[in-house]
Amino acid sequence: MGREFLDLFEQWADSYDDTVIGRDQEYKEVFSGYEEILELTAFQSSGHVVEFGVGTGNLTKKLLARGLIVTGIEPSSSMREIALQKLNNQVVVLDGDFLEFPEIKNIDTFVSTYAFHHLTDDEKAFAVEKYSKLLSKGGKIVFADTMYESEEDYYHAIEKAKSEGFHNLANDLETEYYTTIPVLKDILENNGFSVSFKKCNEFVWLMEGIKR
Repeated sequence: MGREFLDLFEQWADSYDDTVIGRDQEYKEVFSGYEEILELTAFQSSGHVVEFGVGTGNLTKKLLARGLIVTGIEPSSSMREIALQKLNNQVVVLDGDFLEFPEIKNIDTFVSTYAFHHLTDDEKAFAVEKYSKLLSKGGKIVFADTMYESEEDYYHAIEKAKSEGFHNLANDLETEYYTTIPVLKDILENNGFSVSFKKCNEFVWLMEGIKR
């Protein structure tokens, strides 16, 4: 899932849960409505779920609470350790990422929150093509992530972060691979999905693709 960012995941492991509950002012809006975003992602999921970027296990808990079967994928060993402790080892969390992961059979839904932007647009397209081959008709991709309605909106977000003195956020926006809704829509539709988008906060949208 953008293995070049693995060091960042390792560094962020211990502070991630504090960040998502709003204790870091710089990222407060990014994680605004965090619990509701996780709930919505879990609600849209069904059957056997493969979760990319398990992180510290927050979405996983929501999925399990809905009675879903979950296989987790997480490249950070520190994140995996925290997640397994939090989840009392109720799920298997495998070492892998959006592009490379162990063989998993009978998948109904691919889910992820706050992670797909670690792939370039070409890598996103490759990943979705792979998921399409693994899903049957009616299977889903349910990803909540930062994305923008246009490139202009994206560049405006960078300038706004700089003007507010949020230099770490601005650097994230400039160095990670945030994309636009039209690009994602084309990727999903070109791989046999019907796709819809729901705005969750100033940064995050929920993307739901259903295999046709």
